[in-house]
Amino acid sequence: MGKRVAVVLAGCGAYDGSEIHESSAVLVHLSREGAQAEIYAPDVDQMHVVDHVKGQPTQEKRNVLVESARIARGNIKDLAKLDVRGLDALIIPGGFGVAKNLSTWATQGKNCVVSKEVEDTLRAFHAAKKPIGLCCISPVLAAKVFPGCELTVGHDTECKIWPYAKTAETMKELGCKHVNKHVTEIHVDVKNKLVTTSAFMCNAPIHEIYDGIGKMVSEVVRLA
Repeated sequence: MGKRVAVVLAGCGAYDGSEIHESSAVLVHLSREGAQAEIYAPDVDQMHVVDHVKGQPTQEKRNVLVESARIARGNIKDLAKLDVRGLDALIIPGGFGVAKNLSTWATQGKNCVVSKEVEDTLRAFHAAKKPIGLCCISPVLAAKVFPGCELTVGHDTECKIWPYAKTAETMKELGCKHVNKHVTEIHVDVKNKLVTTSAFMCNAPIHEIYDGIGKMVSEVVRLA
């Protein structure tokens, strides 16, 4: 039997949900590793819905679980039903939905609140000493829930290639150790069994983002 890995989604779309390319990369690499993905999402309303052509919020209302089901091809469960005892690892792809629907990072930064279901899930895997993989903006969840942990969101100096580098500084303010890594690299916090990679925090070719996520997934499965 392959490892059973929980994948938690935050909707469908880079600006208001889970980043679709990152989510797909996670699922493809899990399949390549012979692992079974168990997909979950919270049954809550999105913070808002963004028109991905205009990059602006609309008046629509959408549900995180219903939207995440698009990526999961309908094979998804309510996060409230997740039982850590039957699972070997946890992975949370990035996308602004992490900062808007799984937490309030988008509006409150380091003073954010992580949703109770998401925090409970992270703490359950951590307490069971089961690995947690995070990419793009999702390491902010670990930064908030596990003060003092080590992680990467890429680089801490803002430039054209790293437009979101200030996120690293905020993580340092939370007491975490940020480790600069290229988009194709990962960082492993051995003590906390956290595996992180920057993904779309970097303006990089999509194949490099895909490769970095692949290394994250492989390490998570190896640690499971």
